[in-house]
Amino acid sequence: MNQPVIRILQEEWADTAVALPRYETPGAAGADIRANLRPEDRAQGLTLHPLQRMVVPTGLRVEIPEGFEMQIRPRSGLALKHGISLPNTPGTIDSDYRGPLGVLLINFGEEPYVIQHGERIAQAIIAPVVQALFEITDEALTETERGAGGFGSTGKA
Repeated sequence: MNQPVIRILQEEWADTAVALPRYETPGAAGADIRANLRPEDRAQGLTLHPLQRMVVPTGLRVEIPEGFEMQIRPRSGLALKHGISLPNTPGTIDSDYRGPLGVLLINFGEEPYVIQHGERIAQAIIAPVVQALFEITDEALTETERGAGGFGSTGKA
């Protein structure tokens, strides 16, 4: 299997001592992404209040190979212990995006949470992309057992 290479450019202001995205175990599907705070925020961190949303900087820009995307997903430990998640999970970084990589976090917890410089805040999944063709049809759509049943229509297991 061809392993895609994600090229990384660090922002001029970024702390180069902060680890780049990496897989923490051999079986990990997600590479941990760390907060790389601007110099003026490093000492005190960034406080995320309950129900507040914030884009947390990573100090990185990425080049994802064509045919792949980077999905940004929450870290389960932050979600369980502190209620920290992503409001648009998974976030998608397209292969043609070259801007700063920021992680949009939200605090669903009851207490303010301080994001520390260098802290693992999310994980990145690299996935293949298939672009479909969309076409209008005048014919009926194929029948299925579910049919037009929407949210919750399949019931509980």
